[in-house]
Amino acid sequence: MLEGPKGVEELGHRLYVGGHWEEMGDLQYRFMLSQGLKPSDCLVDVACGSLRGGRHFIEYLDQGNYLGLEQEKALVELGIEYELGRDLLKEKTPEFVISSDFEFENFSAKPAYGLAQSLFTHLSQEDIALCLGKLRAVVDPGALFFATFFEGDSTKNRSLSHSHQGFYYSRQQMSRAAVDLGWASTFIGDWDHPANSMMMKYEAI
Repeated sequence: MLEGPKGVEELGHRLYVGGHWEEMGDLQYRFMLSQGLKPSDCLVDVACGSLRGGRHFIEYLDQGNYLGLEQEKALVELGIEYELGRDLLKEKTPEFVISSDFEFENFSAKPAYGLAQSLFTHLSQEDIALCLGKLRAVVDPGALFFATFFEGDSTKNRSLSHSHQGFYYSRQQMSRAAVDLGWASTFIGDWDHPANSMMMKYEAI
């Protein structure tokens, strides 16, 4: 399937991010609340897409506490237009950064929580390390970051990240990815994802 603006146009903003719109939006939201996310916390939603989960977080969090990072500008624009709405946008003032290089430094706030749902499942090891390293550079010790991944044999992975191709890693690889980047890792595992992705927890040290 096509990546980028042509892919968004061809598939639509819901299908481009994987479909299961209501189910996955609610699952992300409930998971983060189970991990202690409060309205007063600042959350960065990495690869926020068209706000499948973001619309729930924006409504729940206090004004200015939602940060969305996404490489496809069209997804964010369509998510705002058709899923979030202008009234909630104005009321909650979420902040968005459009970047393919994980430019967390461009946000005006510092997140205490982060979520990458269905991002590492499409990334090379190099890009996973880039994300973890650049996020660690902008958060305080104790910040929590949760990321999903497909557990399996990595030898058949593509060499380059791709938005619609699955990448597989062992839980040991996902832990080692954070060792030298200032994170302690915990394998959470199953979190009721319909495609059986696993969850990792990273804590800034």
